[in-house]
Amino acid sequence: MNPYLDLSEEVNDALRVSMPIVALESTIITHGMPWPQNLETALEVENAVREEGAIPATIAIIGGRLKVGLSHDELRRLADGSLHPIKASRRDLPMLVAQHGNGATTVSGTILIAERAGIRLFATGGIGGVHRGAEKTWDVSADLEELAHSNVAVVCAGAKAILDVPKTMEYLETKGVPVIGFGASELPAFYTPQSDIKLSQHADTPQEIALLLYAKWALGLSGGVVIANPIPAQYAMERSVIDAAIEKAIGESEVKGLKGAELTPYLLARVAEITGGDSLEANIALVKNNAHVAARIAKEYERTRLEAET
Repeated sequence: MNPYLDLSEEVNDALRVSMPIVALESTIITHGMPWPQNLETALEVENAVREEGAIPATIAIIGGRLKVGLSHDELRRLADGSLHPIKASRRDLPMLVAQHGNGATTVSGTILIAERAGIRLFATGGIGGVHRGAEKTWDVSADLEELAHSNVAVVCAGAKAILDVPKTMEYLETKGVPVIGFGASELPAFYTPQSDIKLSQHADTPQEIALLLYAKWALGLSGGVVIANPIPAQYAMERSVIDAAIEKAIGESEVKGLKGAELTPYLLARVAEITGGDSLEANIALVKNNAHVAARIAKEYERTRLEAET
């Protein structure tokens, strides 16, 4: 076990008896939603995992420790800002550990820590990817590189809609990361179910996904899998409305000169303002939906693994 890794008692017990576990990120709490919706959502997402019979493991860095499974007090202190966490990707972990700092893990940071803890399933809203205009800025999320290296499957509603989604898909293909549509033959576009990007691989049940994951890793093919799960129809937004809001927010961010780690939180917050909170409501709904699906897949994966290894 990694000397800097702290597992909660619940997560440690679940790993010991091979119970299904779902990793959850913490940046969505600190940099993705306003207070107090962020804490409410964090607790609701954990409850969604429990409702399916799996154990939630929210991940963060607190006092330089890689924490897998947070207490209610730790979640609250992340959400209300009292820990002053930075947005923590792979590159930030050594500094945070060495300086006993606090960090809210991005998708890449969460994947890395989850793998070291032995957790195979992770639920989030949307993955990071290639930003619009990346041919000039080289702004590409570390999420994509971590997916190429770590053996963790991510259930998401596709890439964040503020990104260049076609380029993001090309990047994943180049890195050999399977993108599997869950009950969908087209890549979901975060706030909407379709993006006009056809997927060559899709599955309709958690069991199909679990068999695919086990086969991939049993073959010795390292790296993750993106499980693209469309937002529930009742929470989907009109494509023209959300596209217009995103374009407006991106234009404003360019005027402000925003880039790097500050860009995505700004765009998500600004889009929520422009849509009168509708995008935030959609975001919360799709995250909870992804948590339910990830927990079902985690249960099937553990069953598949145990059957194959006994």
